[in-house]
Amino acid sequence: MERTFWYKDAVFYQIWTRSFKDGDGDGVGDLQGVLEKLDYIKSLNVDAIWFSPLYPSPNADYGYDVMDYMDISQEFGGMEIFKKVLDGAHERGMKVIMDLVINHTSDEHPWFQASRRREEPYTDYYIWRQPKRDGMLPNNWDSLFEGKAWQYDDLRKEYYLHLFTIKQPDLNLDNPRVRDEVKKILRFWLDMGVDGFREDVITFISKRENLPNSLLPVVRGITHYSHGPHLHEYLMEFRDVLDRYDCVTIGEAPLLTTGKALEFIGGPRPELDMMITFQYMEGDCFFTEYAPHKFSLRKMKAIWSHWQKALWGKGWNFLYLENHDHPRVISRYGSEKYRVESGKALAASYLFLQGTPIVYQGQELGMTSLRLPKIEDYEDIQTRNHYKLFSTKLSEEEKMERIWKASRDGGRSPLQWDDSENAGFSTAEPWFTVNPNYPQINAAAQEDDEDSLLNYYRLALRLRHELPVVRYGVYREYMPWSDKLYVYERRSKSQRLLVICSYTEEPVAFKAPRGYDLQKGRLILRSHGEEIKDNGFTTQPYESRVYLFQDRRQIVI
Repeated sequence: MERTFWYKDAVFYQIWTRSFKDGDGDGVGDLQGVLEKLDYIKSLNVDAIWFSPLYPSPNADYGYDVMDYMDISQEFGGMEIFKKVLDGAHERGMKVIMDLVINHTSDEHPWFQASRRREEPYTDYYIWRQPKRDGMLPNNWDSLFEGKAWQYDDLRKEYYLHLFTIKQPDLNLDNPRVRDEVKKILRFWLDMGVDGFREDVITFISKRENLPNSLLPVVRGITHYSHGPHLHEYLMEFRDVLDRYDCVTIGEAPLLTTGKALEFIGGPRPELDMMITFQYMEGDCFFTEYAPHKFSLRKMKAIWSHWQKALWGKGWNFLYLENHDHPRVISRYGSEKYRVESGKALAASYLFLQGTPIVYQGQELGMTSLRLPKIEDYEDIQTRNHYKLFSTKLSEEEKMERIWKASRDGGRSPLQWDDSENAGFSTAEPWFTVNPNYPQINAAAQEDDEDSLLNYYRLALRLRHELPVVRYGVYREYMPWSDKLYVYERRSKSQRLLVICSYTEEPVAFKAPRGYDLQKGRLILRSHGEEIKDNGFTTQPYESRVYLFQDRRQIVI
């Protein structure tokens, strides 16, 4: 099948189903709820839905511990309702992509249970090692979520590797039988009509031979299992299957640089179509939200600009501000005091860059991070384990402050549909705490408000589709030294966009860059603010504007 590269003109909407909408009244979001809201999703002017894992799972890591790759969890409604959602999305002109989690499975997966019993052909489906002398661990690697990276199994009398939770044993992709299983999974979903995959921590699937000890003082081992020796070889094997379908592949990759990204998405036959970099989440931290610093607009702009320039003409960017792995961005990069205004500035900052953007559920409403009083109130295993690692010198208040700023659960509270009980998410008690600000922040309250953040997203995404310059235009940043304004242009032969976003409540005097006459431009998107004076204006708190300059002919928008 000839590939159309449809994703280059698309906008994705990410659904973390458990918190999206409860359709059967048990307090857990499900696919019936998604089916009921397909028209809402389409109204956002998005083109594709990315589902976080829907597979049967014991939920040690909420779906990222897969128990069956070729089924849909009954908790979410099962396969029959999934097919209805798939058909309903396709009828509305939207694609559907699945989360593919092949670095690890659940320890309750039948493969693992057979492997611990040494049953063929599953004996070597996972990474097993004998204890070293005196019962020592096979090496000194750390798990990213839960202690050391090795867990002893009493039945097999060996250790298995788990880079994440103890209940997520790593698959042995060096075993060709395991890679054949992955190919079966790909074909199963693509033959059903799924349009692609977001591939979870895909750069971890090849480990260095002999699994040597790490010399790093922290996160020991990551340099030995990230971008391993056979990674590209294995991805090209999977590419042979994927090339038979008009689908998209998006690779998640911690510690990803632009140079590394181009190894996957550049060249005449890329292994993957786009890569998810964690650098977009480093505007207020060092590599992880648990190592925070004050938000730096200069740092954030440098990251955006670097990816735009480095991938220009060589690869395709994947753009995001939020997803299920991070707290809400308004609470991090914006202002809860100026929630709507800063939400609009953040939207304009990334929606007109070159690449394929995603909008995470609730982002379009300006949902803020959930703050809970006690660590016991949090569900996320990563959050609870980080709390255990905090220094005993920290007070309880200091520990919880760090949790509030870093926890993935901050962005996983139920979607706020209206101001009724439980935010309209469910008629039963929700599986997780609803943010108490839902009476003020909800979809129903914003639906008919022309100035709402919801309708700002709708307009911005419509403009993305209608303006060729967003796909083809060259990127240029202005005022990179400013710690208050993000200003950039997109320029093609016939169109120019000038995007101006304030990241402060302080007034800032802005004057148009040389070659721009704001009076001759068309203000196609704005949050608020004053009139132009002397080819500039003084910004209002978190003001954003997008001007269109039509060099050859006027278009109708």
